[in-house]
Amino acid sequence: MALRRTRREFVRDLGISTAALPFVLNLSGLGFANQTRRKQRLVVMFSPNGVVPGAFWPDEEGEKFTLKESLKPLAPFQSRTLVLNGVCDRVRGDGDSHMRGIGCLLTGVELFPGNVQGGSHTPAGWASGLSVDQEIRTHLQKDPATRTRFGSLEFGVMVPDRADTWTRMVYSGPNKPVAPVDDPYQMFAKLYGRTKDRELLKSVLDDVRDDLKKVGGAVGAADRKLLDEHATFVREMEKDLREEKAAAADHPVPQLEPGVKKENDRIPAISKMQIDLMVNGFAADFARVATLQYTNSVGMARMRWLGVTEGHHELSHEPDKNETAQDKLTKINRWFCDQLAYLAKRLAETPEPGGPGSLLDNTLIVWTNELGKGNSHTLDDIPFVLVGNGLDFKMGRSVKYQKLAHNRLLLALAHGFGHRLTRFGNPDFCGAGPLPSLT
Repeated sequence: MALRRTRREFVRDLGISTAALPFVLNLSGLGFANQTRRKQRLVVMFSPNGVVPGAFWPDEEGEKFTLKESLKPLAPFQSRTLVLNGVCDRVRGDGDSHMRGIGCLLTGVELFPGNVQGGSHTPAGWASGLSVDQEIRTHLQKDPATRTRFGSLEFGVMVPDRADTWTRMVYSGPNKPVAPVDDPYQMFAKLYGRTKDRELLKSVLDDVRDDLKKVGGAVGAADRKLLDEHATFVREMEKDLREEKAAAADHPVPQLEPGVKKENDRIPAISKMQIDLMVNGFAADFARVATLQYTNSVGMARMRWLGVTEGHHELSHEPDKNETAQDKLTKINRWFCDQLAYLAKRLAETPEPGGPGSLLDNTLIVWTNELGKGNSHTLDDIPFVLVGNGLDFKMGRSVKYQKLAHNRLLLALAHGFGHRLTRFGNPDFCGAGPLPSLT
């Protein structure tokens, strides 16, 4: 109780605002509760429509493995990468493979019956359980030493406006999908406070600048440096957002086919902004769990910046003998891997506030997909590529399993946070417990 009183007194005496408070309480020099334990973090990054196996999976097992074309951007982080082959989504029931692929990906449990008709004989609804990221979030939020302002943050990049089984992978409970925020402006406003006019963005620094100055006199040089970097990030992000909106207003918005958002050609810029916001959110300890969802299951982004004009999903249906399509799909998955590598780089170059090392030393990124292979719609060999040292898995390896259920990986993620679940999702697929050979 004394710690809580000290915190309240500190906030009262300095008059810290809501927008600045989470970052301020993350400074090591103030010694609050969330500094007493290592800050472990989890990021789940999703990209759709399967992969080209020959250009994705390493041939070798163990520590000496070669990154194939789709994974080459991870070369700087190979010693901190874990490639898991042979992890399968065993969940069946209602819905087509795309629907079950994304809806069961993090929940490990069947979809409810529903009226969303996909490519199967049975329609389906939402997932019948919560997702593992939200399970871990709840676990962390129960403890004052690991509690954060938001608990989790759900980022999106060009996720369709419609809400259906193909567009949601995060669930706070049965029948409770969580929509990702795919507008950086909205995420920025969520993290740093509301603004009255979307078109005339009021500087958030007007609200927090004085707070940061007040705290600067109460902490050491290292924390003052973090305060300065935080203020600089907020200022630069505001500038980028203004420039994005100004550029968007300079030309007419083209008419796009249904299901493709108007931001299609801005995907690279939006991706970078969302990743930067996520990393800064971790540095400020706004949350310790995050998801980053690119488009959606059956995503139809047209990656013209890669020279690919076809929709992603339609390309993924092309047969293996269509080498041109396979090359384009490989190029698409390499671009997604570029985003993963950028996230890892940003985490690696950001010091851990209040602790040794970097954010990547305390963060595990899980890059995954709803399908193993697009044209077969298989739920075997679901891509799971892990980067970072947040859960103390033995990294720098290629591991091949014999068709083990992905529920066991979900259990392993929870166990990595000290959350000793014996089952998650459908208990029939939890086997002998967490996925072996990770630690």
